[in-house]
Amino acid sequence: MSSAAKLTLAGTAIGTVAIVFLVHLQQKSDKAAMHQGVIRDMEQQRVKRERQLDFEMQRQLEEEYRKVQNVSTSTN
Repeated sequence: MSSAAKLTLAGTAIGTVAIVFLVHLQQKSDKAAMHQGVIRDMEQQRVKRERQLDFEMQRQLEEEYRKVQNVSTSTN
């Protein structure tokens, strides 16, 4: 086998290994980013539930206060 053929074979093999390695790293990076997205979504859902519970509690308190107090709307 000629030296040019050996260099071509070696270059192709090194290039192939490099591409496979870089694709593997990219997939790991994408997977980590997707996982962070899931964590972020779960946190947003938790905050939304907490806010909804606070809203419900405030609405119940308002109803109780309206039963006890006379509240009139003011117009300017």
